[in-house]
Amino acid sequence: MFGFTRLASYDYFSHVIRELTARFDAAGLEIETHVSDVLPTASVRRRAGRLGEQIARSSSGNGSIHLLGHSTGGLDARLVASPAAQLPSAEPWLPRLRSVTTMNTPHYGTPLASFFATAKGQKILYALSAFTVMGLSLGARPLAVASVLVGIIGRSDRALGLTLPMLDRSVESLIGLVDDVRSADVRTYLRGIKEDQGAMLQLSPEAMDLMAAGFEDRPGVRYQSTASMSPAPSLGQWLRMIGHPWQAVSLALFTALHEITANIDSHYPCSEEAHEAEVAAVLTSALGEPPAVGGNDGCVPIRSQVWGELVWAGLGDHLDVLGHYRDETPEDRVELRHHDWLTSGSRFNDASFAALMDRVAAGMIGAS
Repeated sequence: MFGFTRLASYDYFSHVIRELTARFDAAGLEIETHVSDVLPTASVRRRAGRLGEQIARSSSGNGSIHLLGHSTGGLDARLVASPAAQLPSAEPWLPRLRSVTTMNTPHYGTPLASFFATAKGQKILYALSAFTVMGLSLGARPLAVASVLVGIIGRSDRALGLTLPMLDRSVESLIGLVDDVRSADVRTYLRGIKEDQGAMLQLSPEAMDLMAAGFEDRPGVRYQSTASMSPAPSLGQWLRMIGHPWQAVSLALFTALHEITANIDSHYPCSEEAHEAEVAAVLTSALGEPPAVGGNDGCVPIRSQVWGELVWAGLGDHLDVLGHYRDETPEDRVELRHHDWLTSGSRFNDASFAALMDRVAAGMIGAS
């Protein structure tokens, strides 16, 4: 939903790649990783078609193939693997496919996508994407943009005439933080978000209710998922923000996203009703207590994230699970440093990330 491959000298999936490689090495297996460069918010069918073409170009030999998709990427992976899908360049490598891993994927949709599909939401999606690129790649604290985002999400439509132009100016200022050589890549990425937001329409709970019926799992392929949720922001969290203006605004922004995502429609509950009791039991076992109906990671309801075998579940926000959380790595070890995205209060840490990667890698290795 906010992802990219490599922008502003930052590799979005570097932490996941490093941890998976280490675990395959420890098992005496060689792993070759490729990050798919798909259109950021285009339709799942367009993204999956591009994914299939890239796999066909990059795969060689007869080794096992594993797909790992985070957020919307999990749907891309499921569609390209589906026997019912009609996509180009998929057939040559499909017999070698051994596993599909989905991380915090909206299998049954998310209310946040419905919000982003509105005229106001499209502007905010664009700004949030720019905010994420800068926050992760530079470790920057774009306080002004975050403040405007907090204000615009909660304002009435009568105020949009003033706040939307302000948001545009703030985003342009934010892009200016990147030097001229790299800003072209950032602008290309953001232009893609402006020009094609098909995925936002498809990821609404109403649309995914239909799409879920069309996805078909491939026989002989292991399907596994990870799921997380962040605690609902509390008074205690706000009190801890006293004297930390960046974290206070960041928490306010996460709170707004969390509340929108928690707005579950009883007709489209972002889960499979036939398996609701089973999913609730699995999540309760993993989390230690039943998650609230509106429990989410700030982008996707936790019940919507479960598909196949749930190999890990815990507290964490939407980007924590990729290694984008706060840590104490020294600044001179920039390649290992974890940059947080938003202040969610999940307290996700190195131990959480290691446990998650242990389970994901074990499933892949077992499927090989």
